[in-house]
Amino acid sequence: QAYLSYSNIAALTYLARKPGWDVTKTLDNVRIWTHEEGGVLSFKVEMQVKVPSQVAFSLLSDFSLRQRWDRHFLTCKVLQAVSEEEKIYHVTSPPIAGYIPRDFVILVSQRQPCGPQEPYMVAVRSVTLKAMPPSPEFCRSEILCAGFQIHSNSSSSCTVCYFNKVTSGVTLYLAANLTGSSKSIEDTALECIEFLE
Repeated sequence: QAYLSYSNIAALTYLARKPGWDVTKTLDNVRIWTHEEGGVLSFKVEMQVKVPSQVAFSLLSDFSLRQRWDRHFLTCKVLQAVSEEEKIYHVTSPPIAGYIPRDFVILVSQRQPCGPQEPYMVAVRSVTLKAMPPSPEFCRSEILCAGFQIHSNSSSSCTVCYFNKVTSGVTLYLAANLTGSSKSIEDTALECIEFLE
């Protein structure tokens, strides 16, 4: 468990530091970036939020609140509280026309900054849990690496960056958006900002 937790945080840090991110869309307080490497697509959503970084961290690290702003989360329940900083959740997503609903078993690891320039981190990855085997009513999907980095801008504002290394299970939700025919990512980002503020 300690290794999984460490690798969860490390993978998000590594993804965030990769060179070669391209801005694909800029709105007033949201910027969407993409990164392609060896057939793997990652995206980053950068949001300017008018709340202190520790407030954003406390709200974003509690995944039971996620349904309030993310329509891709239909249900989210804690399966296991591994420690104060790690929880395992079972998440279900609403069905997309023609597909059965998807579900995920994820480890969420949260970290406070180690130094003044360091971000708050909430890292997410799929894990296997014997107590939660795949069910025929859902298509079990995988999150390779996702999560939030929250950088403090001032005592009352912060920059929230959401990262996701996209797998085929998530691509369905994103394909329409990245080609411009849907506003799913933008809308979710704006709902996230509204929720935090």
